Amino acid sequence: STDLPKQGDYAVANVFFAPKNEKAMLENKQRMQRLAKERGMKFIGWRPVPTDSSMLGRDPLDSEPVTEQFFVANAGNYTKRQFEQELLRIRKVSESEAAVQYGHESGFYINSLTGQTITYKGQLTPEQVSQYYLDLKDPSFISHMSLVHSRFSTNTFPSWERAQPIRMMCHNGEINTLRGNKNWMYSRGGIMGSDYFGDETSQLLPATGDHMSDSGNFDSVLELMAKATERSLPECVMMMIPEAWQDNHNLSETKKSFYEYNSAIMEPWDGPAMVAFTDGRYIGATLDRNGLRPSRYYVTKDDHVVLSSEIGVIPELKDEDVKIKYRLEPGKMFLVDFETQRIVPDDEIKESVAAGEPYQEWVKNNMIDLEKWTAESGIEKTKLDFNTTNRRLNLFGFSQEKIEMLLLPMAVGGKEALGSMGNDAALAVLSEKPRQVNDYFKQLFAQVTNPPIDPIREEIVMSLVCPVGPEQNLLAPASAKHCERLVVRHPLLTLEEMNTLKSKKFARADGTTAFSTQVIDTTFPVDLGVDGMLQALERICDEAADAIQGNLGESGVQAVILSDRLAGSDRMALPSLVAVGAVHQHLLKTQQRPKAAIFAEGGDAKEVHDFATLVGYGCDGVCPYVAYEAICKMNADGLIEAKSGKPFSDEEVIANYRNAAAKGLLKVMSKMGISTLQSYKGAQVFEAVGLAEEIVDRCFTGTTTRIQGTGFEALYRDLKRFHDAAHPDVNEGSPLVRNDGQLNYRTGEEAHLNTPQGMVNLQLAARTNSRDAYKEFARLTNEQNKKVTLRGQLKFKFDPSRSISIDEVEPASEIVKRFATGAMSLGSISREAHETLAVAMNALGARSNTGEGGEDPARFLDNRRSAIKQVASGRFGVTSHYLANSDQIQIKMAQGAKPGEGG
Repeated sequence: STDLPKQGDYAVANVFFAPKNEKAMLENKQRMQRLAKERGMKFIGWRPVPTDSSMLGRDPLDSEPVTEQFFVANAGNYTKRQFEQELLRIRKVSESEAAVQYGHESGFYINSLTGQTITYKGQLTPEQVSQYYLDLKDPSFISHMSLVHSRFSTNTFPSWERAQPIRMMCHNGEINTLRGNKNWMYSRGGIMGSDYFGDETSQLLPATGDHMSDSGNFDSVLELMAKATERSLPECVMMMIPEAWQDNHNLSETKKSFYEYNSAIMEPWDGPAMVAFTDGRYIGATLDRNGLRPSRYYVTKDDHVVLSSEIGVIPELKDEDVKIKYRLEPGKMFLVDFETQRIVPDDEIKESVAAGEPYQEWVKNNMIDLEKWTAESGIEKTKLDFNTTNRRLNLFGFSQEKIEMLLLPMAVGGKEALGSMGNDAALAVLSEKPRQVNDYFKQLFAQVTNPPIDPIREEIVMSLVCPVGPEQNLLAPASAKHCERLVVRHPLLTLEEMNTLKSKKFARADGTTAFSTQVIDTTFPVDLGVDGMLQALERICDEAADAIQGNLGESGVQAVILSDRLAGSDRMALPSLVAVGAVHQHLLKTQQRPKAAIFAEGGDAKEVHDFATLVGYGCDGVCPYVAYEAICKMNADGLIEAKSGKPFSDEEVIANYRNAAAKGLLKVMSKMGISTLQSYKGAQVFEAVGLAEEIVDRCFTGTTTRIQGTGFEALYRDLKRFHDAAHPDVNEGSPLVRNDGQLNYRTGEEAHLNTPQGMVNLQLAARTNSRDAYKEFARLTNEQNKKVTLRGQLKFKFDPSRSISIDEVEPASEIVKRFATGAMSLGSISREAHETLAVAMNALGARSNTGEGGEDPARFLDNRRSAIKQVASGRFGVTSHYLANSDQIQIKMAQGAKPGEGG
């Protein structure tokens, strides 16, 4: 045995080594010893950790690592804080050198290396942890605190390394904005430097990586900020998971200013989360701004503190021994400070952190408000020329029905148009008509464990306000310079805001320029074909990087504007989404993205999905100038007054349209469980359906595209067809606006699954019980299916040599018993239809579903009874009688929020 120095003067690490690889184990041990010696520390020794693997299952046993403890002492040349910083350096360098040599999944993993805590974890159930690690059964092994994680992973493949707690925290929830958070953190590496580590800060980077889970990435950034800066652990947690502050009137101005200041430094890590954290001095927990995870705490009369995401984790704890019992509220923090030996109330922690610097004064004097700047700049109102509007509408993929069915209701009522459920038009990749790139993207949806937000009733937690433009060094001490950014209150910029950005420079009090932009043309000559398009893509990336970099001796601009205004008869425009995506990814990879904002002046952006994809792939603001022009033209033509019954000014219809787009964006974000546009930006929460890897890798890196499909050449052909519709060879004045039948069926236009002829046959079959009419309906639908859906591309493979006897096949009368109808509420379909479905299913021995509208009790005892009963939030008719008369109960956890899950 070895005598250890006093607590705080030595550190211990639990280290995993790959089993059966003694060479790698020896190299990794020698590396850690060498690095400790280089940093002037005293190596004490290694200790094999005693374990008992008798209770492990097959998978954990197959991957069970060798676990040893590494002991190292502070030789007296470092303060307590510096010792922790040097230990971080040793761990980071050890891991990165090992990853270069053996890869991230080599099995070498340092659980923790600090003088304050030891992490014991593994691919184990909660009961197995103390059975497996014999240290935890040793009576002499005592601690004044413990952080225990006993939940299973729902979104990563389980492994010994990914188990929790991690180094400073454990996490119950999901980080929905992970892809964006990782991208932003990687690109900040280009401007990050710690006062303590100086030029060697790069040894701690990158702070995020694809080999880590969402919790692993969060922990890594939290540790970097807590140890490479002078911030306290509670302050770092407040920065990463801020409470809802934008519209919260219960917050003090001091706290609001702190959160606003820090929003200029880092975007929130958003999603349902209960995060428990410790660094030895503090142990605490915080909830996300929505409070989408449970968390309760007890304080006993003998001053033990228990906090957990479930009640009853210590069954032997008696009620009479409990002094305080309470829950953690949304956005709040629970904190125990071992230095002062007390529980610190949420308000006290946060007011104390927020009063640490003059944040209010810094925010007031340094943040640039785009709305205010535009109002003060005296930009004249843009005059619109409607003579060539139709050409622009065709060029940028507008259609008559989109203008009348989508834009008109937005301009009149300030809300998105209502439509029936489902979209039966062809997928963009299968369509024979030209389609916009945005149409290839489908937003991902939060997991079932991750409730979506109600953007109307929970408006207080949601926000579209974003600081954009140059960021400062995340690891530098707080300063006024950190919040010198442009505040964009709405992602849809007005024409006046765009003209202000293009033609004005914002000057500081001393006359120097605080914010300027450069316009980058995203058009290319029509006759250069697909090569011209690819050259333009390369050119705009280079021009953006050069503009941000600045010429020799001059500083660069604070924003680039990707504009397709020059598109016309001889020039075609890159799709805004492709242009923004390419420049955003280029600047991320070259670590220049935090140095400037990206704005789009895009003619092709028109509906909410267009804006969501643009922001999701890194756009800081878009000016949909052709959509504005279309709305103002409708106003000039009297269509808006005819629809609404009252006159509107152009300013009013544009304000309504922007308001509708804002509500639409909040709705889209909420389905993914994301509360702020700042977190949604660059989060890439989409999947591409039918887009080739050559486009995705270049413009939408990291996005899943499972089936490939449209490449640059096909994309160019679609753009060319839009261009030809705008500038036809027969030049007789302005062309008519296309009507492509995407929303309504039109003969000869976009393919739809439901066709008039099909409906005629279906109705005929229903009314006359005609088997021939039904067969014709089925044939027509199967034909359309091939043009519209992915499943329509599948074919049965017939191999006569592998046929089996019909006697081995279950009879049809048994197969149909497993059928079930879709859940359709009484009211959404008629009583007759609802009851007919139930009677039919009961006759087959199958199951019908009530939907969420309940069921008349008179049906419970006859052949109209539905076997599946639904229970929905706040709905009617749910009684014990109703539930008792079901074979199966379906509970809806989030009303109508998730396609394919029925809520």
